[in-house]
Amino acid sequence: MSAILAAAALLVWPNRAPVDRLRKRPQRANLVVPQVFLVPLAAATAWWLAGVGALTAGTLLTLTTIRVAKTRAKQRNRLTATESLTTGLAAVVDELRAGAHAAGAAESAAQDCPEPARQVFKAIAATARLGGDVHNTLTAMAADHPQLHTALPQLARAWHVSTDLGVPLAEALDAVRDDLTQRTAFAKQTDAKLAGPRASAAVLAALPVFGLLLGQLSGAHPLHVLTATTPGQVLLVLGALLTCTGLLWTTHITSQAVLP
Repeated sequence: MSAILAAAALLVWPNRAPVDRLRKRPQRANLVVPQVFLVPLAAATAWWLAGVGALTAGTLLTLTTIRVAKTRAKQRNRLTATESLTTGLAAVVDELRAGAHAAGAAESAAQDCPEPARQVFKAIAATARLGGDVHNTLTAMAADHPQLHTALPQLARAWHVSTDLGVPLAEALDAVRDDLTQRTAFAKQTDAKLAGPRASAAVLAALPVFGLLLGQLSGAHPLHVLTATTPGQVLLVLGALLTCTGLLWTTHITSQAVLP
């Protein structure tokens, strides 16, 4: 009987979790360091630990890393924007072949496209509805959309050919769509094939670090030479400069090869 009563008592025991959630707890003071102070703090620490050479080398490597990351992000954004424009062009071509007006076809495509292709098709729809010059509109938009600075002039020329020479607009836009599709596919294939060279460049850039670690473990004390002597400081900056130059040159070559 006592066991049954104990089990019943456990079943009806009040749950303190809701009360604890409603009870105000003292807030802990979190130390928030603004990001604007992190870079000077890191620079001051590097200067104090390893001298001006380490500060200069670290700055060069940081700026190079940021530049490489921005270049890669720009490539991805350009591929994504070109793909969205291609998808929208396919929808416009289908609408035109079904008998829709150019303004209505562009407006319909704008509803399903992400930015910046949505802005492009909205501008086309507004200009075509008012009877304006779509060629001039697209040419002007190319300067405001660097992701599409190659595709928009091509699209503008196709619209110009259709307007001035009487070529069916659906056929002209379909030719642009097909060309952009092939160029985007080629850019993706090239980017995938360049993954190996990019990895090799990253490994080569990191080899000096492993060399320093091996030298330190073997008792040669290369860190002392690089941080505590004037020739070492000069060599540290020179090595960082050569590494950054190699990374930037490799990024430039690979980025030019994968542009759609």
